[in-house]
Amino acid sequence: MGKQSFLKAGHTPTLFAAFLYFDLAFMVWVLLGPLAIGISKDLGLTHAQKGLMVATPVLAGALLRLVMGVLVDRLSPKKAAIIGQLVVMGALAYAWLVGLHSFHDVLVFGVCLGVAGSSFAAALPLASRWYPAEHQGTAMGIAGAGNSGTALAALFAPSLAMAFGWTNVFGLALIPLGVVFVVFCAVAKDAPGAPAAKTLSEYLDVLRDRDAWWFMFFYAVTFGGFVGLASSLVIYFNTQYGLDAKTAGYFTAACVFAGSLVRPVGGAVADRIGGVKSLSVMYVLAALFLAVVSVGLPMAWMALIAFVLAMLALGMGNGAVFQLVPQRFKKEIGVMTGLVGMAGGVGGFYLASSLGYSRELTGSYQVGFSVFAVLSLCALLGLTQVKKRWRTTWGASHLTAARI
Repeated sequence: MGKQSFLKAGHTPTLFAAFLYFDLAFMVWVLLGPLAIGISKDLGLTHAQKGLMVATPVLAGALLRLVMGVLVDRLSPKKAAIIGQLVVMGALAYAWLVGLHSFHDVLVFGVCLGVAGSSFAAALPLASRWYPAEHQGTAMGIAGAGNSGTALAALFAPSLAMAFGWTNVFGLALIPLGVVFVVFCAVAKDAPGAPAAKTLSEYLDVLRDRDAWWFMFFYAVTFGGFVGLASSLVIYFNTQYGLDAKTAGYFTAACVFAGSLVRPVGGAVADRIGGVKSLSVMYVLAALFLAVVSVGLPMAWMALIAFVLAMLALGMGNGAVFQLVPQRFKKEIGVMTGLVGMAGGVGGFYLASSLGYSRELTGSYQVGFSVFAVLSLCALLGLTQVKKRWRTTWGASHLTAARI
């Protein structure tokens, strides 16, 4: 399974377009996190309100992924993605020109940004449908590396807010979004032989399959941990260690880059050694480093190292989950991408909001991090329970060339 084999297997321009779309959509999705210090200062928000502010786009994106999954099946991945991009650009233009003047305004805007988070349910099927089973981990990992957009938000948004004001950041974000929209429309193509659109009962039938719930839980931990931290770390480094917005943004960007850039690596490793084995190791590492963070490390650089290591594990875990999903639900990949992505967003909402409430109620972030570390171990136990059945049924060697 060499490089030439992968390049010949699918459609590289579409894979590139899916990555760009995903990348910029994720940048916008978590934009309130890097801007949270300025917004909360101007609007006088509490710790709990800050946590809810950055968690709202995550939850909205989670729920809207199911809607996007339906649009993917009813229209096509490309058409659904175009609709999503237009909605997000419209919301940003409104926030830039009219402004956000209250906590309520911010929450409503956060719901609109959730449409950007739903991009997951269009970008991944757009890429996935072009590639055979033995290349799914690599293809989904490359498209899914658009997670790196969250790092772009952390890297540039705080500095731009300091220079031009946080409201103008919404207008500036429209520039790269517009460029990517044009490129996407020009080069992305839907794969031939797309599965027929499903009825509502067929969507519900997927939920009757216990494996669907397992995948939703597994991704709620890996992706939920990733996006929850991406949304919250600027606030965390500012509150816990007194870093200014710009420095906190740089620290957060380092963590998020680590988690997003290894997603293709996680997919490729899962292709080579099997998604179950790769995912098991990642859960152990994620639980370990989140537990270390929960202790409350004395120096910011120590926390940075721990978070980078945790994000590396979570990012590779994301790639491993989506090496497995297309093997089990190839015909239902559109709706399953929406469902699994929705669960991932719910996990991110829980982590981001729980950190804010933990700080407000106990004066510390320890409870929020500790509970999520325990959830990682619960996911490991669940994976241990199902792996034998998976490897002897849909993952059996006589049924697929992919490693399970």
